[in-house]
Amino acid sequence: MADLYALTEAALAGMGVELVDVERAAQGLLRVTIDREGGVTLEDCEQVSRQLSRVFEVENIDYQRLEVSSPGVDRPLRREADFVRFAGERVEIKLREPLENRKVFSGVLRVAEAEGGDAAGFELEFEAKKGEVQVLKFVFDDVERAKLDPLLNFKGKKR
Repeated sequence: MADLYALTEAALAGMGVELVDVERAAQGLLRVTIDREGGVTLEDCEQVSRQLSRVFEVENIDYQRLEVSSPGVDRPLRREADFVRFAGERVEIKLREPLENRKVFSGVLRVAEAEGGDAAGFELEFEAKKGEVQVLKFVFDDVERAKLDPLLNFKGKKR
């Protein structure tokens, strides 16, 4: 699977899109998730699909269907660069080791800076109890998984 990810990433180099994930699913489905600054368009998905179809045929990759899509509003954060890119956004993280009997935290992600302006890890500003805001300091290696966790409002405009 690592080879498939590397092959897909190489095939997309120069297309202006970022590879988020490659997943093999049931019944021969190969699901590729892409992203780009400003969001993914249908044309981006079509271009990537055409490119990958050619590459996978040449490389003899076995699949029945290819699905190319955007990561959606709950985009996974897989690399340290993702944490830097989405600083200031609301995220949900799951730590590898529990902190005060808790592993999952939701809050606003910040890049923690050390003296000299270098990145020293990350901070998550979260509400511990009603109105009480706490800051969790962590490094990338402390995180088991992470994703964007936006607050969505489905109420719409009142007339």
